[in-house]
Amino acid sequence: MIPTFAVVGHPNKGKSSIVATLAEDERILIGPTPGTTRSAHRHTFSIDDQPQYVLVDTPGFQRPRAVLDWLEARSGGASDRQQLVARFVEAHAEDPRFHDECELLRPIIDGAGILYVVDGSKPYGPEYELEMQVLRWTGRPRMALINLIGSGDYVEAWRQALDQYFSIVRVFNAVQADFSRRLALLRAFAELDENWRGALERGVEALTAERRRRLERSAVEIADCLVACLTVTESSALGQDEAQQPLEKKLTRRLQDRIRRREQEARDRVQSLYRHQALAREETAADLLAADIFTREGWELFGLSRAQLLVSGALSGAVAGGGVDVLLGGASLLLGAGIGALVGGAGAWFGSDELAKVKVLGQRLGGRVLWVGPVKVPNFPWVLLGRAVAHHGLVAEQNHARREVISLALTESQNFMDRLPDRLRRELAGLFRKISGGEADGEIRRTLGFLIAEALALEADQAPAGDQRPGGAD
Repeated sequence: MIPTFAVVGHPNKGKSSIVATLAEDERILIGPTPGTTRSAHRHTFSIDDQPQYVLVDTPGFQRPRAVLDWLEARSGGASDRQQLVARFVEAHAEDPRFHDECELLRPIIDGAGILYVVDGSKPYGPEYELEMQVLRWTGRPRMALINLIGSGDYVEAWRQALDQYFSIVRVFNAVQADFSRRLALLRAFAELDENWRGALERGVEALTAERRRRLERSAVEIADCLVACLTVTESSALGQDEAQQPLEKKLTRRLQDRIRRREQEARDRVQSLYRHQALAREETAADLLAADIFTREGWELFGLSRAQLLVSGALSGAVAGGGVDVLLGGASLLLGAGIGALVGGAGAWFGSDELAKVKVLGQRLGGRVLWVGPVKVPNFPWVLLGRAVAHHGLVAEQNHARREVISLALTESQNFMDRLPDRLRRELAGLFRKISGGEADGEIRRTLGFLIAEALALEADQAPAGDQRPGGAD
């Protein structure tokens, strides 16, 4: 038997937000206007096509006083209450006055448990007691969730009232709840009915394992992106009398565009792994995660500091000498920002005063080819990786009731990749050197994916727990 829960309550108290979060379904309509949900909708949460539990999103109570009056007028005692609720739904199935009550009671009659949702930021009122009394008449296992939509705090008053009608009462912010809080709520569901315990415990285990698989698959996607961006090149025939500089700029722009597109493809794939296909990334230009990868701000924040580049060995031999095919650096890489302004002296950071090299290849049959790429700037892979780790952290913790665009706020944290342990930085630096040198076989890719998975897990452990207010309305 698949555990099924009807999410019920007053209109505009966050029912749909809770369903979206627990079902991982960003398609569920959520809005501040009362009555957004007009019919009951079943949402099955599955992993690998195996259903784990079902949530039924229901309309809010409209006439609980009239429903309770109808039930009390016909009741002969406690033993007939469940049957009377079923009779009420049958008798009023076509009555538009009780459309919402019938929609929310029908899945409960069919065997669903009850998740009653209230807004703990608003004062408790006696009108809610009518709803709770109707739900008690159903005889089904009941749990109350105190959602926090606004800035007020009336949680304790709500607890005192809810404890009289519900065996379990929990505070649960539908919009801010992170993965650990979702698991804790599912474990609480298991306490409602002994028949559900085994299925829900298996569901928690499946969710935990799926969480790890998503992280590992994300690491593979990020590793593939890094390899692609560290090895990408652009070339074009150079006419006998054609000036080199205009073509070099054109090829540089094409190479940058390919790297940008590849980074966006990786982000899309990571979001898809976490069922966030529609999650918007249209942040403001000031948002660092949305900033172009070839900008000063991104390099200051996401890469390694000069000190850590030296410690990790990333600089050793990276750009020394004149045999570099291409070094897409300096003003080209930073779109005019100037590498000297960024690091206070390019020679000191990169180990070479000449940052941009291009290869001009002669052809046996005559003519020349201008070759640009791959990127050889030592901090480039760290900037790419830092951006990917930051994006993954936002996506992994963003629940499906939260509909605003993802945004990164790390203004107080410079050199994002400096957080990594020394050992992990050294191992990654060694792989980056190999990849930049043309080595990118299956074993290197697998090792890179493994190390990136470790970095993602470390960042997840360091991330602060989500604030528990405000929450979302229906």
